[in-house]
Amino acid sequence: MALFAAARRAATSSLPLLSASTASRGAASLLRPLAAAAARPMPFSSATAVKPSSDDVLLRVIKSEIKFAEECDDHDRVEEIPENFPFKITDKKGLNEITLTRTYQGDKIKVLVSMPSLVTGDEAEHDQDEDDKEKDDDQEDGEKAPKSTIPLTVTISKSDGPSLQFTCTAYPDEIMIDTLSVRQPAANDAEELIAYEGPDFNDLDENLQRAFHKYLELRGITPLTTNFLHEYMINKDSREYLFWLNKLKDFVKQ
Repeated sequence: MALFAAARRAATSSLPLLSASTASRGAASLLRPLAAAAARPMPFSSATAVKPSSDDVLLRVIKSEIKFAEECDDHDRVEEIPENFPFKITDKKGLNEITLTRTYQGDKIKVLVSMPSLVTGDEAEHDQDEDDKEKDDDQEDGEKAPKSTIPLTVTISKSDGPSLQFTCTAYPDEIMIDTLSVRQPAANDAEELIAYEGPDFNDLDENLQRAFHKYLELRGITPLTTNFLHEYMINKDSREYLFWLNKLKDFVKQ
């Protein structure tokens, strides 16, 4: 409207003798170039640019991560099982745990091995400042440095009767028993929920603790076994991560 009023004033002041209709036509003729210029698209208008969708961006990032994982991780590495490894390994793709099974003198032994909790040397150094390092050097009886661990759930049963269930934490060259409970057959879930599971394992008599460690050792739960499982689960984690990325890619592509 401002452009239109300015054009009318210019036409009226320059042609005072023209009639009102002539002035109106002059104003209209002055507006035509302005209207035409406004109708032409700008050379670099953002309206003509084609922006990628968020799904396309996500898909590109996922593909980049897949390529990186394929180049850096041992996703295709095949572990050599030691000759004296006492368990059969069941490893299903897409699960974050594996199952070990064996029998020993009539006992049925089942071990669920979960993904490891990794602690690298760099992380341990990063978490300590200079004062902490000096204190660690001065303290002979200080706490142990963090180590990578593997969670284990060991179930030992005899025929169809009750079973012993151990939850363990496997460190390099050391296995800690966290809990020990007696499990009844799963005929009555309500009874299972309220069953007494015994005291904290560390509160047991030391001789009893050592006896249970020996009990597990005879059934194959040894540092030699868990050290192999540590490497096995690290490689499984790499495979499962790549499998998970490919499932994400397939979903986003749909």
